[in-house]
Order: sequence, then C-alpha cells, then structure tokens
Amino acid sequence: MGSHSRSKSAGRPKRTAASTGKHKPTAVDLFCGAGGLTEGLRQAGFKVVGAVDIDPLACRTYRQNHPDVKVWERDLSSVNGTVLMGDLDLRRGELDLLAACPPCQGFSTLRTINGSRSNRDPRNQLIYHVLRVIRSTRPKSVMLENVPKLRRSRQFTHFRRSLVSMGYKVRWAVLNALDYGVPQRRRRLVLIASRVGAPAFAKPAARSRTVRDAIFGLTPPNRSRDLLHNYSVRQKTKTKALIRRIPRDGGSRSALGADQLKCHKGFDGFRDIYGRMSWDRPAPTITGGCINPSKGRFLHPVAHRPITLREAALLQTFPKSYRFLLDNGRYAVALLIGNALPPELIRRHALSVRVAIEQSAVSGYLM
Repeated sequence: MGSHSRSKSAGRPKRTAASTGKHKPTAVDLFCGAGGLTEGLRQAGFKVVGAVDIDPLACRTYRQNHPDVKVWERDLSSVNGTVLMGDLDLRRGELDLLAACPPCQGFSTLRTINGSRSNRDPRNQLIYHVLRVIRSTRPKSVMLENVPKLRRSRQFTHFRRSLVSMGYKVRWAVLNALDYGVPQRRRRLVLIASRVGAPAFAKPAARSRTVRDAIFGLTPPNRSRDLLHNYSVRQKTKTKALIRRIPRDGGSRSALGADQLKCHKGFDGFRDIYGRMSWDRPAPTITGGCINPSKGRFLHPVAHRPITLREAALLQTFPKSYRFLLDNGRYAVALLIGNALPPELIRRHALSVRVAIEQSAVSGYLM
C-alpha cells in the first residue's frame, strides 16, 4: 500500500469511524508500563484499544486503571503487527496513532556513568521492533518518546529514515516536560510522525508548574487512607536526625558540613542526594528511586521525610485517583512511577496529533 498514491479505480477512500471525528481516534500503546502514556492519550480524546508490555506488575497496574484496553503481556519482539490489528478488528492503515516508549535504560546517562561508558544493552534494539510493527500496521501517525541520548544513536537515525521512506513526515526534538505543564525538570526526546498531515508539537505552557502546585495541601500521610501516601518508612535514628537538620524548602545536605553520613563524605557523584524539594520550584526528574532520599533530591520541602508514592505520582501528573498495586512492595511501585511518561506531557502533544488526524478526516483523503 503506497504512502502517497491512490488507485483511480478505488475512488474516494473510505472514511472509518475512528478517523471521521465523530468518534474518538484510536491508539495502541507499546511498552505501556503503568499507563502514563495511555492516560495522557485518553485525556487528549484518544481511544486506546491495545497495549503491550512484558512486565507483569506493570500490566496488572495498567489493567486496574484501563480495564477496557486489550493488553498483550509479552515481549514486543514476539508481537506480530498483522495479528495485533486483526485482534483489534482494524485493517492495515486504519489505526490513528501508534505510540511507543521503548525501555530507555540502555541509553540512559545514569547507566553509562553520565555518558563516559558505552553500553550494549540488548534493549537498545527494541526500537527496531517498533519499526517492524509500524511497517505491518501503517498507522496514520506515530509518537515515540525516550531519553535525549537516543538521538545520537544509529538506531534512532535508522528509525527516522525508515519512517520517511514509508511516507511519513517526521518531527523530533529534545523537550523539557516542565514547559508542558509537568511540575518537574524532565528532558525527553519526543518524535511525532504523520502520513496525514504535518506533525506538530504542542505550544509551551504560559507558566511553569511547581511542587506547590502538585502536592501542597495534601492530607498528611498519617491521616490519609491512601496506601500510597500512608505507610511506615524505616530509617536509622541518625539518618532521621540528619534529615531534620537539612534546611526546609530547598535545603541541601551540604548544610550538614562535617556531620554528613559517613558514606556521603567526599562523594561528589550525585550532589542532590538528601536534598529537599522547593515549594516554588519544579521538582527534579522523578526517577525509580523517587522515594529514597539517597537517590536524589527527594525529601519533602518541609516534612522530615521523603516524598510518598502518591506525591511522586502527582509530580508525574497522574490523577490523584490513579491506582498502583503494592503487591511487590513500595520500591517496585516507585520504579513504575519513575519510568512512566508524565500524562500531561503526552496529553498536550497528543492533542496536536489529534488535530492533524481530524483535519485529514474532514478532507477525506490520506497521503
């Protein structure tokens, strides 16, 4: 099926319910995780019909929040795009959006010691499987998100060029989630491709959101019925005492001087560890270690404790009602939250994708 040509005998192309604007445009979420990308797409008016992820806890969490989506709990390398479309009762070319966030650990600066080491993580090849699914399904548009370092890889170069060869117009950039309504500094590579119009990013927000915007005024954990907010944290007496001495509202462990924990003295690798967030600034990047102050600036601005799982999820812009399963403990949930795409970042860019899809439906033609 050519990307730019139409058979004269075929006449005017059929409009599908998914692409006419009368119904929500359809989407499939590859590497869905706990569902941050799907939540953003849902808020932007997409109907997510299918999702794929290999992690059992992620899939269970996803199903709790998106029960109407068909989920394939498997490695993407074993997913056949043609079969996937058949299971969703869609023909090749009918899917409005294929969205994917392949595991980024292989390209992460943390994993490569701030870029000083090369990394041959086999997960780096999963982007080729995304491309394979695109070839077999030919969605109208594609959205890919990953860490900024991916842009320097041969995999990303091949991915972009392959999309262009299939007739997609491609736009990509390294964006900061802070500019799109997310109250944290989080630089991500975002690619949008379309064969039904010119891909476009959302306009930056008029103002940046802060930690105060996201979590100020929450019920204190010890008075909350939310299990993601109210749980006990075991810490040594000395650690608790040191946290109390770190200045409130943005204070750093450097204020402890010679009284720092022995393991932190002379350690310059991650300067923000045991630091407090500031009420009126954005949070640092929420990572899989977001409830552990030894992993970054993850202490509450004024309370003498790390942020809770619920606070971390809110800083990622998940709705307050979003469910995370504690089956495997708190740290497994923290990893799901830290690895998730901020729904608000996705919502804003997905709205731009939706506009292009609906405008093409009005004209009645696809490229």
